[in-house]
Amino acid sequence: MLLGAPMLALGKTERRNCLFIASDDLNHSMSTFGNALVPTPNLDRIAKRGVRFDRAYCQFAFCSPSRSSLMTGLSPDRTGVYNLTTHFRTKVPEVVTLGQLFQKNGYHSARVGKIYHYGNPGQIGTDGLDDAPTWNQRVNPRGIDKDEEGKLINYTPTRGVGSALAYYASPGRDEEHTDGKVASESIRIMEENRDRPFFLGAGFYKPHCPFIAPSKYFDRVPIEKVTALPFEEWEMNIAPKWAYFTKPSNWDLTEKQRVEVIRAYYATILFLDAQIGMLLDAVERLKLMDRTTIVFWSDHGYHLGEHGQWMKQTVFEGAARTPVMISGAGVKARGKRCLRTVEMLDLYPTVADLCGLAGTPSNLHGTSLKPLLENPQARWDRPAVSQVERPNQGKPVMGYSIRDERYRYTMWNGGAEGEELYDYAEDPRELKNVAGTSGVKSALRSKLEAIISTRK
Repeated sequence: MLLGAPMLALGKTERRNCLFIASDDLNHSMSTFGNALVPTPNLDRIAKRGVRFDRAYCQFAFCSPSRSSLMTGLSPDRTGVYNLTTHFRTKVPEVVTLGQLFQKNGYHSARVGKIYHYGNPGQIGTDGLDDAPTWNQRVNPRGIDKDEEGKLINYTPTRGVGSALAYYASPGRDEEHTDGKVASESIRIMEENRDRPFFLGAGFYKPHCPFIAPSKYFDRVPIEKVTALPFEEWEMNIAPKWAYFTKPSNWDLTEKQRVEVIRAYYATILFLDAQIGMLLDAVERLKLMDRTTIVFWSDHGYHLGEHGQWMKQTVFEGAARTPVMISGAGVKARGKRCLRTVEMLDLYPTVADLCGLAGTPSNLHGTSLKPLLENPQARWDRPAVSQVERPNQGKPVMGYSIRDERYRYTMWNGGAEGEELYDYAEDPRELKNVAGTSGVKSALRSKLEAIISTRK
């Protein structure tokens, strides 16, 4: 759907394009970060030309709150988005989104697929909870996976398909699936706009459930090599009850069922990676690589059984931590890992900085990561703050969590409903809640409260 932006030729000083690639529900450790069963050569291509952030955290491990925060550069408390139905313009009607800022700078701003929230898969093929002012052009692909939902093997049949542990190995070709169409339509837009600056959001729907992908990707994951993550029932008592989304633990799936679901999740990642490869091939073919900044992100992480948890909606590491990579034009460091703690809020000011955009709003809650794109080991003392809300008989319980390079401290309703503290140097699996004994809690809590107060 074209909304009528004027066509502008590149000036004497070339402006950088931005290819803004989003995935849905991608677990940090399952992307380009070392899982031998899930090789991602195309995500690796992005990483080799830039910086991958191994400690990047979302603001809210739930689709719409996270995406609204990222695209506005404002915290969930400022946007007022804590669920999947509230639009951020209800509370901040005049906000200038990232796509709008590109438009103000003479760019063609386009979206294919899911950048803001869509009910996935229910709203595939529609605008979902989109924001029309962000874009000059919007495309809503719909593939055969929508027609195959009746063939799913579903191990959580009481849950809606968009929140079910369900899978299907499709006989269809890549290009027939929704994400295949996201790739082809994104390529078409790049071809049509190769001679003018563009901001292109390529929003893929995988690996979000249901786990439907062409069967060849299932074939690449030998099920005998897939293992369920270790879990014991006492892990459900490490933290306050509000910390847990999946109840009962593992939704009572057997170990065999968990293994089958994990394999299907892996297959969708392989499928996603192949589609990203199509985009990168097009950037190279069109000779746009030297003037295109490429950003890859997921809206949040994804639990695969840690603490008996699945999906998202926690502030444990598995859900709050998300893959982020920035590469290409404007990025000096190449093929480097960054271990500094960064936030999804930082993407808006970073992209604006890299692309030299004028008029960046002064009220953004993040900070440009450009110093870390020049030197990933540069001094950096900013922590990351994530949150999640729990229903409670009309009086929601909010959990706020702060993460630095070593610790995570979480408080539920200001600590009245419980606290958590994990030392990742000693306890990377979050099995020891030391909130009652650690001497670092007070400083972390003070810092968290100060950040919250500036973002409301």
